[in-house]
Amino acid sequence: MVKEGFLFSAPPLVLGLVALAFRWNWTGGILIFLALFVLYFFRNPKRTIPSAPGLVVSPADGRIMEIVEEPLDGTVGRRISIFLAIWNVHVQRAPVSARVADVVYRPGRFYAAMRSAASRENEQNIIYLHAAGGRIVFKQIAGAIARRVICWKSEGQEVARGELMGLIRFGSRVDVWMPLEARVVVKRGDNVKGGESVLAEWNSTP
Repeated sequence: MVKEGFLFSAPPLVLGLVALAFRWNWTGGILIFLALFVLYFFRNPKRTIPSAPGLVVSPADGRIMEIVEEPLDGTVGRRISIFLAIWNVHVQRAPVSARVADVVYRPGRFYAAMRSAASRENEQNIIYLHAAGGRIVFKQIAGAIARRVICWKSEGQEVARGELMGLIRFGSRVDVWMPLEARVVVKRGDNVKGGESVLAEWNSTP
């Protein structure tokens, strides 16, 4: 469980217990159910991180929506988009071992995370990672419900593959951009687990 789970679940839990004390059973039950759902939403299950060299793991739990070639800062690469439903785990992990070169917050709209326009126009954190052999970029993208993207890392920090990086609240999208030489091993429609599922093989990564 990440700490945000306790912060957001405490108010409905306390109010629910108060309601039950006054015998407002329906109200109390709904509030306690809401508190339990919030705790479930902010869960942080243990993951087995692959140790083989040259792997790019998924930074998030969810379903692969798109795999497309796309330029980033003038360089053509491949973008993999992952949709996080509200019942998915919502912490994000580093796809490779690397140095955090930059974290750029970009305010924006709140289109539904399934829309392709969300990658360009929604509120997001853009996280630039410099691995041993090149650059990988991933985005924490807010959706129609999620309106808060949080990155726990900052410029200059070293991260290990599968290490916790941040959190998106309540339904969202994560994009991963990688060089064309990385061989993608997932396909559209696949379900992936953050830190555990392999997205691509890239011999330049440790």
